[in-house]
Amino acid sequence: MDVVANRACQSPKVSVIGAGNVGRTLAQRIAERNLADVVLVDIVSGLPEGIALDLTEARGLEGHQRQILGGTDYTATAGSEVVVITAGLPRRPGMSRDDLLKTNATIVAEASRQAIAHSPQALLVVVTNPLDAMTYVAWQASGLPPKRVMGMAGILDSARFQTFIALELGISPTDVRAMVLGSHGDLMVPLPRYSTVNGIPIPELMDEGTIDRLVKRTRNGGAEIVELMQTGGAYYAPASSTCLMVETILLNQPRLLPIAAYLEGQYGLTDLFIGVPAYLDSQGVNKILELNLSPAETAALHGSAKAVRQTLEQALALL
Repeated sequence: MDVVANRACQSPKVSVIGAGNVGRTLAQRIAERNLADVVLVDIVSGLPEGIALDLTEARGLEGHQRQILGGTDYTATAGSEVVVITAGLPRRPGMSRDDLLKTNATIVAEASRQAIAHSPQALLVVVTNPLDAMTYVAWQASGLPPKRVMGMAGILDSARFQTFIALELGISPTDVRAMVLGSHGDLMVPLPRYSTVNGIPIPELMDEGTIDRLVKRTRNGGAEIVELMQTGGAYYAPASSTCLMVETILLNQPRLLPIAAYLEGQYGLTDLFIGVPAYLDSQGVNKILELNLSPAETAALHGSAKAVRQTLEQALALL
């Protein structure tokens, strides 16, 4: 029985590995949008169980009947359609995503192995930072085909660019479509030519200096929140971005989304997960769209990929 047929027979299940702020918020989003039953896993005994009970007690108020379970082992995750890995150390002020590398590589590898052992047909979505390298680690550890493994960050980075464009122009963000490629980090590649307001490219709506300022703020979007909060990082927008991917997969509503996908020659890059526009559906990454990039945009994407590869080599050396 294939994944789509299986979903028609029973309630879908999504397992979220990591009950920190992103994981618990994602669990809430999935349940309250009535997308699937949710299993929340964490190494801290009592934490996922408590969060699951709290969310369960809100079911009557939120008007859904989704089952929400929590635990410290992976038994209850068996048969998941989607596994989302959010587990790992969060960023703190002054800390880059790459600073998280050593600890998070070990966490992601182990979580991927255990989760896929219980749900061999699942799609695997990675949220843990440094995201592009961790997505590759998850792919290697899980043994899944590359089309069934993906990272979230392009949606989040594009949402931030979308927000800053809307705020600058004083318009609704629903009128804005933004596109950001590359790594989830300081070398991400926002694309103003492919970012529009009701179909109008933003270079026709604002000057180059303004666009450069918004690009810089987008690249610094996560760090800006970390500096403001002091005790943690963003989680509402990351959870919403991940939930969009989960929704696309579970409802089999194919969408073109910027996600960290495995490249096999596209954009002149190979054997790498990095942010690109890709067609996502219930089977995973169906196809990668190759945009017609300018020489400067191509150089920026390749520079971003070089940084990802360096981080990845460090991660693999630690495993």
